[in-house]
Amino acid sequence: MSIGVIVFPGSNCDRDVQWATEGCLGISTRRVWHEETDLSSFDAIVLPGGFSYGDYLRCGAIARFAPALQSLIDFAAKGGRVLGICNGFQVLTELGLLPGALTRNRDLHFICEDAPLKVVSQRTAWTQGYNEGALTLPIAHGEGRYQCSDDTLKQLQDEDAIALSYGNNPNGSVSDIAGITNASGSVLGLMPHPERACDPATGGTDGRRMLEALLG
Repeated sequence: MSIGVIVFPGSNCDRDVQWATEGCLGISTRRVWHEETDLSSFDAIVLPGGFSYGDYLRCGAIARFAPALQSLIDFAAKGGRVLGICNGFQVLTELGLLPGALTRNRDLHFICEDAPLKVVSQRTAWTQGYNEGALTLPIAHGEGRYQCSDDTLKQLQDEDAIALSYGNNPNGSVSDIAGITNASGSVLGLMPHPERACDPATGGTDGRRMLEALLG
C-alpha cells in the first residue's frame, strides 16, 4: 500500500510523518506537493502538522483552497482513509470534512508537552488497538482549543465520533475533545502528534497503533 503526505508551504511535520510510517512501520510513503491533484495512487492520505501558508488568515483557512485538497474531498467521499494531525486537523475542519473549529488555547499560550489521553470510542480502526483505553502523545499548538455548537457536540456523541479526549484538557477544548472522526470513521482529526510517539528512540510508542490503522 502507499500513503501520501500532503505538504504545504509552512508544513514542518511532513518528514516526521514519513519517518514514522515508512521508517518505523515500513509503509511506502510519498510527500505530495499541495499543487498536485492526482491522489489515485494512494490508499491513505495524511495532512501533517505545521503552519500551512503561515496560518496568516486563520489556521488551515488558506490550505483548504489548495488543488490537492479539492481532490482530497473526492478521495474522502469514496471512503479513503484520511488522517489530519494538528494543523492537519485544523485544515479538515476548514475544509468541512470534520465539524467544529480549532481556536486559540484557553490561556492564549503555545503548549508543548506530553498529554494524557483517553480513548473515548473504539468504533473505528484508528483507536481499536488501544484496548487499555489510555495513552500519552505529545502536543504542540497555540490554536488547539476545539469548539463546536451544542447541536454539533450532541451529534458527535450520538455518532460515537469523539475518538480521543484529554485527561487534563490543557487548551480548554469543549468536552475535553482531542480528536474526532467523521460519521463513517474513515477521517480522523486530532491535535496530538502520534507520529512523534512511534519510534522508541523518541521515548514513547503510543502513537504507533494509530498510524498502523493507515494499513487498513
